[in-house]
Amino acid sequence: MKVRLLFVLLILILASDSQSQVELVPVDSPVYDYFLRMKNLGMLPEYNPGIIPISREATAHNLKTIESVNKKLSSVDRKLLSDFMVEFSYDLTGTLDKRASLFKTTKHIFSDDKQKDLYGYADSNATLFLDALGSFSQRESRGDSIGRHSISLGELGIRVRGTLYNSVGYYLRASNGQKLSGDSADVTFARNTDPKLFAQYKFQFEQNNFDTFDGYLRYRTPGNWLALMTGRNPVYMGFGFTDRLFLSNNTAAFDYLRLDLAYKAVAYTFMYGSLRGDSLGREIDAKNIATHRLDVMFSNSFRMGFFESVISANNPFSFTFLNPISFLTSAELNKSSQPGANNDNNSLMGLDMLVNPVKSLAFQGSLLVDDLDFSTLFKDNSSITNKFAWQLGAMWENAFTLPNLRFTAEYTKLDPFVYSHVSNETEYTHWDLPLGHHLQPNSDEIAFGLEYDITNRINLSLLYQHQRSANGIVTDSLGRVIVNYGGDINNASGYSKSDPEFLKGNRIDRDIITANFSWQFLRQFYIDIYYVHRMINNIYQNQKFNDDYGFLTLSIDY
Repeated sequence: MKVRLLFVLLILILASDSQSQVELVPVDSPVYDYFLRMKNLGMLPEYNPGIIPISREATAHNLKTIESVNKKLSSVDRKLLSDFMVEFSYDLTGTLDKRASLFKTTKHIFSDDKQKDLYGYADSNATLFLDALGSFSQRESRGDSIGRHSISLGELGIRVRGTLYNSVGYYLRASNGQKLSGDSADVTFARNTDPKLFAQYKFQFEQNNFDTFDGYLRYRTPGNWLALMTGRNPVYMGFGFTDRLFLSNNTAAFDYLRLDLAYKAVAYTFMYGSLRGDSLGREIDAKNIATHRLDVMFSNSFRMGFFESVISANNPFSFTFLNPISFLTSAELNKSSQPGANNDNNSLMGLDMLVNPVKSLAFQGSLLVDDLDFSTLFKDNSSITNKFAWQLGAMWENAFTLPNLRFTAEYTKLDPFVYSHVSNETEYTHWDLPLGHHLQPNSDEIAFGLEYDITNRINLSLLYQHQRSANGIVTDSLGRVIVNYGGDINNASGYSKSDPEFLKGNRIDRDIITANFSWQFLRQFYIDIYYVHRMINNIYQNQKFNDDYGFLTLSIDY
């Protein structure tokens, strides 16, 4: 009897261990690409890339799963795993043995076998990790349409995170950036090539400083069946390989409430958030988003997701869309009164699937429907009220028999007016940048990518994109819109008078080559080189342009 009681007591003590870190892993962590690779190789079949980020405790669980099949890994993957095992050592073991606190000693400042923090603390009830962030970025451009620019940016910040009582995670990252050299035209170049800087009115008007932050509180129940979160943090939804149709990294993070439910093969996420918006340059009082996603894993090789979103404007709060268990499209059609016209809200829904038919291969298909109207679906004016975007992609790990080489191919098509809205207030944007895919409406793209882990610390990626698009608005002598070709996400004026036709309008073709080189030359010290070459063919003007721009960034993170 005493042995049994001792055993139960031991289980309770272990269950209350604070090593279960509830906070989320930042979306730009390379661990997500690593998990996707392991999923495609059949070593992490339960991983869901359809919604990111995930918690540190879930990350630790995934790393343990991969560690159990360590012998099947390539030499580079094994070294990557070793790096991640050090980075997430506390989440894996509950000890600080592989972490170094620089406030206590500086002898590990250039250590390559310990994860460094300014300060780290852990006991049975709480953890706290304080980190410093710093970067220097030199950015240059030259070209026919982009012009010649040169700007230097410096940024310093802090990050504090931890978990309280094994249930509540907290996170705050705040930074201040400074223009070190460059003029107002260079600032415009920097903003137009970096969503983080574009979402900075301070940087636009003061021309010197920019500030960013992410922060949240997150509670989750024992067993991880429910989690509640409030704050600001990037979130991605969708299975897209080169870009996502639903929620992507093409704009800045927004503030939201979030609910997560999970049981075995089913996961559900609901979010209600606040967006930055305007109407053709005029600021609006409020712009909100309600969105949810249901993921079902039917087998280790087949997963499907259902997505919905409603954008509303000039209504600071709506209980209709705050309901986490609802059919948002139906709720929008049957909503209680709100200011403005009855169709001012913009509703979208989507389906996507991810298939791993054999080891090393993955295929994804995504469909987005903007303002679906069944009554006109099969009529002559169907394209006015029903707008579609779709995507097909393929991914091949260890491509061409070369270990750690990934090949990706993906086609994306957006109908005219997709993501936009006739009200010009509820377009699917945040800070005038798309929440979904980077393409403007009335466009398509075929993309081919190569990504290669040369070593566990050196990564090289190449991406080629061929894009076709059409835009333009025709007005009469009084400035009234006669035709809108539906190629501007922020302007759907004259939408009801138009007869949308794919690629009708002012045609522009683009060929874009992007190269990225990343080197972690010492743990938590990074060099990144980013280069873009654009060939633009303005067919409607019979003009061609060539542009080049690039970033050289040095950064530290500890």
